[in-house]
Amino acid sequence: MSVGKTFRHGQILRLVSGQPISNQEDLRRRLAQQKMRVTQATLSRDLQELKLVKTQEGYKPATILPEDNGALPLPPLTRALREFLLDIRPAENLLVLKTPPSGAQPLAAAVDGSKFPEIAGTIAGDDTVLIITPNKKTRESLQKKIESLVK
Repeated sequence: MSVGKTFRHGQILRLVSGQPISNQEDLRRRLAQQKMRVTQATLSRDLQELKLVKTQEGYKPATILPEDNGALPLPPLTRALREFLLDIRPAENLLVLKTPPSGAQPLAAAVDGSKFPEIAGTIAGDDTVLIITPNKKTRESLQKKIESLVK
């Protein structure tokens, strides 16, 4: 099955944020279980583009150092929000996240990986992520959390 690079990147972020993955072969096997066939060379490029590094606990985002050089690695959701989020649009119990073209899949994967209890489900298109919450109150709570991560 041929899948787009953006979708594959989103699945890689989801996999490494959900469980320890100790090497590229383990990651390749887990992608194959999802019917995504990738070569070792492609996977190596993907890991480099996603700035994932191998640690004792498995693959993690590389530490992003600000000017004070005392930073911790950004969690996958914070990183994805800062990279892809253009706008947040609330609608009753729904939260619509706008992204650039091809940005919705990796952002949705990061949102799903965050396991927020307020989220009933997510749907991702090409440039839009729809987050469904049980009611308006939980949507407002989730929106505040997401907005605080972007600041």
